[in-house]
Amino acid sequence: MASEKKSTGALWGLTLLRMVVGWHFLYEGLWKFAQSGWSAVEYLRLSRWIGAPVFQWIAEQPAVLKVCDQLTMWGLVLIGLGLLSGMFARVAAAFGVLMLAFFYIAQPPFLTVGGAHHFLFLDYNAIEAVALLAVVCSPGEGLWTVAKGVWAKIRKAPAAEDVQVAMPARREVLAGLTALPVSAAFAAAFTAKHGTDAFAKKSPAETVTNASYRFKYQGLSDLKKKFTHQLDIKGVKMSRITLGGNLIGGWSHARDLGYVATLMKAYNTPRRIYDTMHLAEACGIDTISTNPSLMNFITTYWKEEGGKMKFVSDCGHKSENGELGIVIGAKKSVDAGASLIYIHGFGADEWACKGDWKTMEKALKEMRKLGVPVGIGAHAFGTLKFCVEHDLIPDFWMKTFHPGGYWSAQKTKDDAGEGEPGSSQKGWHDNNWCRDPQALSDWFQNRPEPWIAFKTMAAGAVHPRQSIPFVFNGGADAACMGMFDFQVVEDANLANDAFDRGFKDRKRAWIGGEG
Repeated sequence: MASEKKSTGALWGLTLLRMVVGWHFLYEGLWKFAQSGWSAVEYLRLSRWIGAPVFQWIAEQPAVLKVCDQLTMWGLVLIGLGLLSGMFARVAAAFGVLMLAFFYIAQPPFLTVGGAHHFLFLDYNAIEAVALLAVVCSPGEGLWTVAKGVWAKIRKAPAAEDVQVAMPARREVLAGLTALPVSAAFAAAFTAKHGTDAFAKKSPAETVTNASYRFKYQGLSDLKKKFTHQLDIKGVKMSRITLGGNLIGGWSHARDLGYVATLMKAYNTPRRIYDTMHLAEACGIDTISTNPSLMNFITTYWKEEGGKMKFVSDCGHKSENGELGIVIGAKKSVDAGASLIYIHGFGADEWACKGDWKTMEKALKEMRKLGVPVGIGAHAFGTLKFCVEHDLIPDFWMKTFHPGGYWSAQKTKDDAGEGEPGSSQKGWHDNNWCRDPQALSDWFQNRPEPWIAFKTMAAGAVHPRQSIPFVFNGGADAACMGMFDFQVVEDANLANDAFDRGFKDRKRAWIGGEG
């Protein structure tokens, strides 16, 4: 009796295990079919570990990618049907293990820093693969068992009455028939959640009839092509579009909306920061701006995520024991692997405002001993003039640059242009960092050093569709752009479109390679 109960329990346990995994496979497959234009391109492009070269190659071959997408969708559906119904369950389970193995190799959990789906060396793919190995060994019962019994009865020869062909045991029949109500429940639940027209092709008008659908997260499947335009600063190559440091630091520049910085930090969790950098790299954006206090995000990204994102450090740091803070920050940054370093803009503005060219000269001299390109950052136009006047010439400039004319570019009685060094400290609003962009552009016409423009969208007041052509037509050699994860692909596409069209109004020669 105990043996019978144990056998019955094992039978039902394996049957239910097989069906719930089948439910998951079938749902994933049908959901992908229901998404117009679904593709595995983003998953493949973001692959790392040993299979990365192969998976990324697939993502770059349209014909191969299309086959891969179809195999993925149909594979999920067919495996799910087989597991849920019990028809050819062993075969379905074996193919399921193979598919999950590919998913695991493409993005293994031990190359991430955690999350809802990652548990050190295990993730949901690994757990379901182990479950399916058990199904391969003992699949439980399904409709196949019932069908075989019925077919045997039908085929029983009349002359062979002495041959007893029995239906499966009652418990096996019940276990097998369980697939019917479970399948009906699946169909009802999927239809209730996604609607009866989930697989219907919708017109563009139908997709934006509700305000909640007007925002579209752009993934790698929306990327037209990888951004490949590079800037070379004394042998250091970087993309001409770079990520802004507000991704990590949470600097919002939202004027009087003080809560926005809190929302930004809540949104950009460590996991999202790393995923955004992976996404940017896949788009061809390979550099980010940061500082010594936050660069651990980059070093962790290298060690635990396998990323290759370069970083530019502003070297902001407090002075200690008589040593300049900017020099301490520079040393820490280079030790951590910074590709370029520069004097923080507010620091340079302050020295210029005080007329303290000797301290800036000392800082530049010490920073140049570290062996990487050294730049000078500035918010005020007068700071640049001050540096040139005192022969403080960097390897590159970091200077704010954006168009004007947007509604929130307020003026006050203290706004007297950008002629005074340190004017960024007085009379400025935190989304207006370039008082006279035309004068700045004209000044750079005669400068041979590379120019990386930052705050190029006036803290979000100017759309990149406008700011990208403006910045490069105005003479900048690279643009630092603050962006959320849902903006990365759009910005890469806009940058590619702008470079493909060319910058007809650009007068300054490209520095650091061809544009």
